Amino acid sequence: MEFIALILFVFSTSGTPGPNNIMILTSGVNHGIRDSLPHVFGVNTGFLVMIICVGLGIMSLFQQWPLLHQLIQILGISYLLYLAFKIATMPVNNELNSNKKPFSFLQAAAFQWVNPKAWVMCVSAIIAFSTPNNNVIEQVLIISGFYFVFGLPCSFAWLMVGKWLQNILTHEVYVKRFNRIMAIILLTSLYPMLSETITAFTA
Repeated sequence: MEFIALILFVFSTSGTPGPNNIMILTSGVNHGIRDSLPHVFGVNTGFLVMIICVGLGIMSLFQQWPLLHQLIQILGISYLLYLAFKIATMPVNNELNSNKKPFSFLQAAAFQWVNPKAWVMCVSAIIAFSTPNNNVIEQVLIISGFYFVFGLPCSFAWLMVGKWLQNILTHEVYVKRFNRIMAIILLTSLYPMLSETITAFTA
């Protein structure tokens, strides 16, 4: 039952809209499937590494220095605001933005560390599906493995939707509008984290 609960948790958190999925969807529209594959694998590999690192020690650093976590949140929000602007102003042409490169594997992997939703998913999974009385390393490896195995199909699903939309959005004007809508959705997804950060500094 715990494994079933973990699988459902992975699907519900990995499959819902967030910075990663919105950007993968946008990449599918603007660059197609093949050129977006490094982005997809980078997201899932980077998140796997993140869960292992957080589960095995970084949380203790945040407990000692809470401002460190707040600093990462601010950096993440700032970077996502920049990405939203870049998506909204992304140049479009009939060759699928051949002059604009998609995220590389390393860029997508590194992005997880400034992605607010990734932090929430990571910490929530560790808290919900690990206990201090059992082997911590084993539990963290199981959680990270489940996220990679079952989270990867969620990323591919968003990429396939992007490819499907690419076939529909055949006019440059439509692609521009789509990119702007995705930028707005990306900004909207930041609201909970932005509100939490403002509250922490004004409390």
